[in-house]
Amino acid sequence: MDDTATAFLRARSPEQREVRRRTILAAAETLLETHPVGDISLRELARTAELSKTNVTRYFATREAVFFALLNERFAAWIDELTASGVGAGRYDAVAKHVGESLAARSTLCKLWASLGNELERNIPADAIVAFKTEHTRNQVALATWVVQRLPTLDEDAAREWVQMLILLVAGLWPFAHPSPSLAETLVRPEHASLRVDFPKRLSRALTVSLLGIVAARTT
Repeated sequence: MDDTATAFLRARSPEQREVRRRTILAAAETLLETHPVGDISLRELARTAELSKTNVTRYFATREAVFFALLNERFAAWIDELTASGVGAGRYDAVAKHVGESLAARSTLCKLWASLGNELERNIPADAIVAFKTEHTRNQVALATWVVQRLPTLDEDAAREWVQMLILLVAGLWPFAHPSPSLAETLVRPEHASLRVDFPKRLSRALTVSLLGIVAARTT
């Protein structure tokens, strides 16, 4: 490690601590580009961030804590981008399509949602889950608020229900749309074309159907 990195490791100012935290999150996002969540250890995160494992644990006690922080940051950033977008208001299908296509371009967020139930939320302290869920819920509320702004006929409870459904749909569809290399090779064959999952197309359709279903269920 060079002299600059060594000096950085010894730094203690709030600004430098924030830079270090962001370095760890950036390392996690870089690793997610080529590795499944389950293959990324705290040691590998530290190596990619060019920090010692001890230094990493001063900011994040576990690898799950790193991914929780990254997920919530990517979630909040996505909501900010949606808020700045000019998607047309009043049309359920247009909003669902925009959300589905926008999410398809955010692989980090989708991968982490897909890893929550079967990977990240297992074998970790209750307080860590509570902290993550509290911030994650705030993000869900912010997204629901955006949905109501785009679809004024929808109430807040219906929008919250749809947001929760959205996360479940992403978590379920993402692994099928991104199979293992061996399965991907098989699915390339013309006779298996019907088995391929077009993530943005399938997600947009599922979001439209679920949104219309929630609306119908609340008006009967």
